[in-house]
Amino acid sequence: MNNELIKKIFLPLLVFALIIQIWSGIATVVADFPTPSDTYVAAFGGVNSDGDEIIGVLSDPFYVENQDVKGLFWQVLESLKRVFAGFVLAILVGVPLGLLIGMSKSAQYAFDPFIQIFKPVSPLAWLPLLLFIFQDINMTAISTIFITSIWPIIINTSLGVKSVSEDYMNVAKVLRFSPMEKIVQIILPVSVPYIFTGMRLSLGIAWLVIVAAEMLTGGIGIGFWIWDEYNNLNYHNIIIGIIVVGLIGYFLDLMMGKLANYFDYTKKGRS
Repeated sequence: MNNELIKKIFLPLLVFALIIQIWSGIATVVADFPTPSDTYVAAFGGVNSDGDEIIGVLSDPFYVENQDVKGLFWQVLESLKRVFAGFVLAILVGVPLGLLIGMSKSAQYAFDPFIQIFKPVSPLAWLPLLLFIFQDINMTAISTIFITSIWPIIINTSLGVKSVSEDYMNVAKVLRFSPMEKIVQIILPVSVPYIFTGMRLSLGIAWLVIVAAEMLTGGIGIGFWIWDEYNNLNYHNIIIGIIVVGLIGYFLDLMMGKLANYFDYTKKGRS
């Protein structure tokens, strides 16, 4: 193995060992704080430090007791459904609006102040109002994700349109392209990498928002599951939930990154 590969393997393991040491240190200071070993048992099953036999939450993530009591797999699946519903809505609205803002100064002047005002608003600020409007957990979560994840798509799409060379636009004028031909043949090929960068950021925000949204709205989902475990004093499961959320967020970002690279004509080795 070359030095670079050794560093990629050894350095994360070093940081992981440091995290375990800090975690163990916190467990010795804070009463009843889960230790790494007990958290492992709570995840996969076995005998904990108190000598109790534990059935791990990850040993059977597919169980269904009733409509509201389900394994971790179904909790995550429900959250992902809401995330992708809000994310797809954000794409359907954000991309055309971003194209319009990028192509038209008037549209930019009209929409930019409101984008700058609403972009920093926390998703938790939207939740009470949306819950009042929809009176439904799913619609509230989906609409919250839509509102808070649309901004990176709009901003990056408009940035992609503005990055189109003026020479290309002059060629379109000479060839008398219609507005749709101009978008499809000139603007979109240049803007697609920017659009996918916006989508990647948007998906990360959507996954971030869903946990907070489900904690407040209740129902089924990974966010509510974590909050319910807190109410039941199952602190081991809270840590397991945090790790699961982080891993899924990592894989979602990895997936969008690969997709963005595939459509980015500036990247070499495109498959």
